[in-house]
Amino acid sequence: MTSDTPSLTPPFTPSLTPPPAPLDENELASASASIGRLLTALDDVLFGQRELIGLVVTGVLARGHILLEGLPGLGKTELVKGLARALGLDARRVQFTPDLLPGDITGNPILQEVDGQRVFVFQRGPIFANILLADEINRASPKTQSALLEAMQERRVSAGGDTHALPEPFFVLATQNPIELEGTYPLPEAQLDRFLFKIEVRRNSAAVLERIVLNREIGVEPRVEPALSREGFAALLGLARRVHMPDAVANYIARLVTATHPGESAASAGVRYGASPRAALALAASAKALGLRHGRGHASFEDVQAVARPVLVHRILLEHSARLDGATPAGVVEKLLAEIPAQAKPLPTSLAAAKIK
Repeated sequence: MTSDTPSLTPPFTPSLTPPPAPLDENELASASASIGRLLTALDDVLFGQRELIGLVVTGVLARGHILLEGLPGLGKTELVKGLARALGLDARRVQFTPDLLPGDITGNPILQEVDGQRVFVFQRGPIFANILLADEINRASPKTQSALLEAMQERRVSAGGDTHALPEPFFVLATQNPIELEGTYPLPEAQLDRFLFKIEVRRNSAAVLERIVLNREIGVEPRVEPALSREGFAALLGLARRVHMPDAVANYIARLVTATHPGESAASAGVRYGASPRAALALAASAKALGLRHGRGHASFEDVQAVARPVLVHRILLEHSARLDGATPAGVVEKLLAEIPAQAKPLPTSLAAAKIK
């Protein structure tokens, strides 16, 4: 074949996913009302924690896993159980301990007799639920912690040479105690990156404690009214994916994540490793979910800024010297938000300045 012979191979045409249909006013109004009922139901479970509840709801709308860090007794477990009851989902709780084995979470093949033959039958573990509460996840060994990696990322479990799909939807909400560090195993960066949010659970004010004393009893779980059906929640997840991501907001997310790396911004001084591309996807998904919460069909700069801290705080690793100087990942995120402008180019100050030459 000479060089003049035309090629018989057709030209490569990249396949582009068609953009989702924009949300109409009826869909936005219905979604806003449904999310409002869910927030109200959870307000009756955890008093005085509206910001925490809002972040948790935003996280599940973005189909992400959430790490809750706080002192014991602040209501983290009750919030997760209340979320499952309000959404009509199946929830399981696993107390992580140093002697917990991976099979205790994912399940094990059990030898059983079937039709006169002895075969191994997979016995499903507690991970086969819509919501898995991993209580004090940092108390389990690294081997057991890693058993969650495939489940959190791929939403499936491999055991005995077979792959078992997890139910839809599937979320991991994990808790850890920041003060009792003896006998614990800090989560590695690869596992932390699987969590959409890391949220700090703060203590209650005196007024909230008074309300708790008047309305709660030890050992009695709060009553939670269903806010959404399983089908209604699945529809909400679909609507969150259809929220529009403007090019300007996507550019802001890209610049913000890039600025977390050493040498890319003044705020990144003292940073050893910045956020991964998964952080950019997490910012986009959570910003779209927050836009839906606010009844909008698009994500905004303000949405990105509102979720930047819980998305980025566990994805920024500081140098040891910076930690000795008192620097924190949360402080770096605040500096980044102040340094990186939302618009890539400054807006014109007058019509004359805006004229295209």
